[in-house]
Amino acid sequence: MLKTFFKMNKIYNRLSALRTEMQKLNLDAWYISGTDPHYSEYLPKHWQTREFISGFTGSYGVVAVTKNEAGLWTDSRYFIQAEEELQGTEITMNKLRVPDAVLPEVWLATKLSPGSRVGIDAQTISVSVYKNLQKTLFEKNIELVETPDLFEIFWENRPQNSSDKIFELESDFSGQLRKNKQIEIADFLETKCADYHIVSMLDELAWLFNMRGSDINYNPVFTGFGLVGKNESYLFADDSKLPEELVLKLQNEGVILKDYSGFYSFLSTIKNRKIFLDSSTTNYSIYSALINRNEIIDGTSVIAKLKAIKNSTEIAGFKNAMKKDGVALIEFHAWLKENIGKTDISEFTIGQKLKEFRAKQKDFKGESFPPIVGYKQHGAIVHLSVGENDALSVEAHGILLFDSGGQYLDGTTDITRTVALGEISVQQKHDYTLVLKGMIALTNAVFPVGTKGCHLDILARKSLWENGLNYGHGTGHGVGHFLNVHEGPFAIRQEFNENAIEAGMVMSNEPAFYREGEYGIRTENMMVCIEKQETEFGKFLGFETLTLCPIDTTLIDIELMTSEEKSWLNSYHNKVNSELKPLIKKELHGFLDELTREI
Repeated sequence: MLKTFFKMNKIYNRLSALRTEMQKLNLDAWYISGTDPHYSEYLPKHWQTREFISGFTGSYGVVAVTKNEAGLWTDSRYFIQAEEELQGTEITMNKLRVPDAVLPEVWLATKLSPGSRVGIDAQTISVSVYKNLQKTLFEKNIELVETPDLFEIFWENRPQNSSDKIFELESDFSGQLRKNKQIEIADFLETKCADYHIVSMLDELAWLFNMRGSDINYNPVFTGFGLVGKNESYLFADDSKLPEELVLKLQNEGVILKDYSGFYSFLSTIKNRKIFLDSSTTNYSIYSALINRNEIIDGTSVIAKLKAIKNSTEIAGFKNAMKKDGVALIEFHAWLKENIGKTDISEFTIGQKLKEFRAKQKDFKGESFPPIVGYKQHGAIVHLSVGENDALSVEAHGILLFDSGGQYLDGTTDITRTVALGEISVQQKHDYTLVLKGMIALTNAVFPVGTKGCHLDILARKSLWENGLNYGHGTGHGVGHFLNVHEGPFAIRQEFNENAIEAGMVMSNEPAFYREGEYGIRTENMMVCIEKQETEFGKFLGFETLTLCPIDTTLIDIELMTSEEKSWLNSYHNKVNSELKPLIKKELHGFLDELTREI
């Protein structure tokens, strides 16, 4: 109770401080995008503004603050979590990506009177979001105003950006030389009759220059900007973070190095050029610095597209990383079975153990996201990340959901398993089996070239829908190669995404189901899109599963499974057994056999 009071008081004081700064600028509201100048999902501490102002710790959300009210908008992954974390504050939780959702710009247009002024930090809002905000507010005669970063004024002891060194990812891991990637970008610019491509997203920058860093937890990226032309390329980064040897290599390859802080002023010197940028991810300050003297060509970042299609070295690296991850997970399963019901175990303990077992593997560089461990009702909080003090004790009954992943030099992993810890209900087995059927159906999909993610999403939901059940989040996201665990530009979800699924793309397959207040179920494998066949009707694609980890068969209602589904599961478990057995300790061989026995 005392902890809740202090949190409420802290949020109240921060909102009051923000409103004081708003008043100085004659603002009626301030819009907080919840991201940084690079449109990052996971943020460096310096840019964790959404959490600072609201107390909400999820990875996605927008905040709007008026003189008298405040709201936070997030999606279904965080509905339950946001309600809990905002409790006691004046900030109301609003749902996004649901029918009849009231968008933040519509909320502002409704709450404010004509002639009002809404402030935004243009460095932290994308061009497309800015234009949409402007259009909606303009219709109500409300002005959108660019302001300084107001957090810089009242956020005491605001964390500074990382000073960690940047390092090179050798071509043995990346599979492609830096200069060849830049040639690809130059060729693309030629087709668009453009002079430069803006690179503002950190994973795109890291991929393009074959460099990695540790500026953001879980994402091996570094803070910087890039500008790639037909004949030259620029890298804007903190020069104190670049090792001398790497500086010399970049300079010898013709890369022009400039300081990060000078990026916007450099842009203002560019005149009479055609600049290609992605308005969905490029911040408005970049656009503003260029638009008056140059022509802007808007489109999906070509780097995002190239990065999404993994080369043979990257795919081989993923497969190697999956073996290491599989070994770690078998060791974890053995530890869990040995200790559940005998020693004190919490959700937090389990997250620590998952990291501990992965850390023993070669080239492990950290977790790919905060572990999501949900026992009982916590399993229904889709992206909950518990601390030591708010974790539930885990006992030898019911089901446990754990979603975790690792960063290795040769690949990034993301896996979810739901396991029985003891006595389970008929309903739990029924729900679990419907989710598994959806995962298998998507795995076995065969589809023509040009198919979008929304065309495949139904396969994962069909069994659930037939039983009047559903889940609110997407089914699949792209996964970076020793990069961000979530990447685009494609996705498998109900909403339309113009980017087709192509051979070489690596993604998650994670249907789910949640009963609020009771439990959550999710089964997730990673897979790579592959070419299946070519006929007189065209080329057809499919998927190859990458993840190597047993799926709990004790939770399956066999009566609900078709012979084809049982055959797939037995084949998958045979592969898991044969791939992992040579890599695990002999004393675990019998345990692995048990986990992968045929049904």
